[in-house]
Amino acid sequence: MPKLPTRLQRFRSGSPLSFRLLAWILLFSSAFTLIASAIQIYSDYSKDLDQIDSRMQVIESGYASSLSRSLWALDQKLLQTQMEGILSLPDITHLRLGIEPDSELVMGEIPRGADTQSHSFDLIHQGDKAFKLGELTVTANLDRVYQNLKVKIGIILATQFLKTFFVSMLIIWVFQHFVARHLTTMANYARDFSLANLSTPLTLDRPDTPSQQNDEIGRVSEAINQMRERLSDDMVRQKKDAAEIHKFSMAIEQSPSSVVICDRQWRVEFANHKFTQLTGYDAKSIVGRHPGALSDNPMEVRDNRQLWQSIRLQVQRVGVWQGEVNSTRRNGERFWEQLIVTPIKDSDGDATGYLILGEDISIRKRYEQQLLRQANYDILTGLPNRMLALDRLKLALAQARREDSMVGVMFLDLDNFKHINDTLGHDAGDNLLIEASRRISSCLRGTSTVARLGGDEFLVILPGLTGPEPASQVAERILDNFRPAYTLNGQEVFVTTSIGIAIFPSDSDNSGTLLQHADAAMYQAKRQGKSSFAHFTPEMSEVSHERLQMESRMRRALELHEFELYFQPIVDTATGEVSAAEALLRWNNPVMGMVMPDRFIPLAEETGLIISIGAWVLEEACHAATRWKDITGQDIGISVNVSPRQFRDSGFTKTVMQALSNSNLAPDLLELEITERLLLDNSIETAEILRELDREGIRLSVDDFGTGYSALSYLKSYPFDTLKIDKTFIHDVTKTPGGASLVCAIINMAHSLGLTIIAEGVEEESQTHFLKQEGCDLSQGYFYSRPLPADDFTVWLKAHLPKQT
Repeated sequence: MPKLPTRLQRFRSGSPLSFRLLAWILLFSSAFTLIASAIQIYSDYSKDLDQIDSRMQVIESGYASSLSRSLWALDQKLLQTQMEGILSLPDITHLRLGIEPDSELVMGEIPRGADTQSHSFDLIHQGDKAFKLGELTVTANLDRVYQNLKVKIGIILATQFLKTFFVSMLIIWVFQHFVARHLTTMANYARDFSLANLSTPLTLDRPDTPSQQNDEIGRVSEAINQMRERLSDDMVRQKKDAAEIHKFSMAIEQSPSSVVICDRQWRVEFANHKFTQLTGYDAKSIVGRHPGALSDNPMEVRDNRQLWQSIRLQVQRVGVWQGEVNSTRRNGERFWEQLIVTPIKDSDGDATGYLILGEDISIRKRYEQQLLRQANYDILTGLPNRMLALDRLKLALAQARREDSMVGVMFLDLDNFKHINDTLGHDAGDNLLIEASRRISSCLRGTSTVARLGGDEFLVILPGLTGPEPASQVAERILDNFRPAYTLNGQEVFVTTSIGIAIFPSDSDNSGTLLQHADAAMYQAKRQGKSSFAHFTPEMSEVSHERLQMESRMRRALELHEFELYFQPIVDTATGEVSAAEALLRWNNPVMGMVMPDRFIPLAEETGLIISIGAWVLEEACHAATRWKDITGQDIGISVNVSPRQFRDSGFTKTVMQALSNSNLAPDLLELEITERLLLDNSIETAEILRELDREGIRLSVDDFGTGYSALSYLKSYPFDTLKIDKTFIHDVTKTPGGASLVCAIINMAHSLGLTIIAEGVEEESQTHFLKQEGCDLSQGYFYSRPLPADDFTVWLKAHLPKQT
């Protein structure tokens, strides 16, 4: 018994639902049992009372007549016998017979405190009339009824309790087996349920049949597993979304652009690390502040208010604002920032905030300014370039039209600049251009413009002129400024300029034509002897047009086979025998006729056509020498002039070797004539090309020696074989003692260096005697033969070769 409360408490705590179910079953069962028992007991009690009452009715109906006769007959013994018979009946414990008029007869005894039930009836004698003899009162004792009632109550309560108890136990067992234990399993599963064991499903210890699956427990179990699966899927999606959110968050935080997020009232909610780096403001310190009011300087905040007001209005109207802003860092430093402002909208399209992207474009701004300067100014000299010069020229012309004034346009080209560039190098050429631009600028007033058009060409714009004379005066000042020597690479050189002048509106009323006319006038100045200026005249347009036509025709000359080679013999001065021939280029154009080299070679060098023309000359000259050997049976060398631009071409050496290979000509029969000005460009590339040609066995000759900036050390440094004396020196050998002495010095110097000497321009017999006397090795000139076409030269060659015996 002491263990029963403990077990009940354990049962109550371990299975509270079963305990409560048991309590409710017992409560309602007890109530129903009590009610049913009370009804049954009351029914039995009523039956017992009805039985007693029936018995008294039986006594009245069975004994009233006989008792009336006995009492009428005054038969006391019979009366007593009859009353004893009544008293012997069950539950009858007392009789009282009242006899008229005032006597009574009592039999039996009523127990003290007992419950009784009485019944009275009259005793009447029936004669001629009814006569009441007396009244009999029968009293029944209810103790037996109550005793039976108590027994019945005990039996009923006991049987009902046992029945209720066993039925309750059976129900509890059934509930425990079919419901409670599964609920406990579900509770334990739910208690242990976590994100770590989402893969473990809920399983119940019961058959997996369709009926079990469709009952309440099965549906709850299935719902829990479905919830687990949905939760697992949600966790997968949540992890994926979290990874995406983290990635986007890190992307925003690590973005190379500053990112600021504001709420609907334009208060800062977030700023990334780049914003802190860019502006110097801490991200947490600016939360809740307006992006245009970050500075503590009231002046800056006031200046930004109007800007951000326009930004807000445009974002509301258009949906985006983009622009460049000159912002201020926290330390007060100004910088350029590219801003993009867009609203952040929800699924309904309503703005929930604003996104501000910023990028520091200070470097780009500087680059833009630099590019703008590069686009409008010459990098080398700092002068306006062609584009800016043309813009200023158009503005000057527009102003001149309004003011009815004149504009002078001066086109300048440095004389012999290519010669300086080729001999002293490009660095010296650049320094020359810088100094030339300074000298030109110093001759102009503030409203004038000097620009570099490219190369060694300059443009001067003179606005507000009253006539052409001021332009001439400026040109004279420029020419005077160019007379002093330039110091380049430690060497003094003299460089002049040629100036062409065109005047608006007399020469032309548009900028393009003015430039063309000034260019034509410049070429006229060069033709006048350089270091001069010339005003445009209508005749100059024809010359300029002719130059343009010449360039156009020359570009097709190779294709149309218009170029020809003429040959001039080179003879032994002592014997007069032919040693070699010099190939001289001519251009036979159907329209222009025979064009001499001094007309088209400078243009070919300027346009770059000299490279392809030079390659053709090398090829044809080598083939000509090969044909002469086939015809005469003797080796006759061929000498070919090489222009500086052709020499510096990256494929020049390959071109020479290809010509020798195609013609099968021995390398020592080819001599390349290099101008002296090329040697003054003392560069590694020049030396390497000359040495490579020498290693191949090709002869090298210095042409027109003495006409340039001669440096005798170059003759010793480079592997030359021949030195050609310019014809200007040969012309004076028989006329002036100085000329003869100079030629003698050149011959002796060349021989001392082991060089072969060739005299050019020999035209008189006396010159041949002088050269022979001074030991000049070879000679060429009109005295021996003029330059001849290939066929005529072959005839001449056959006639002047010595007869073979």
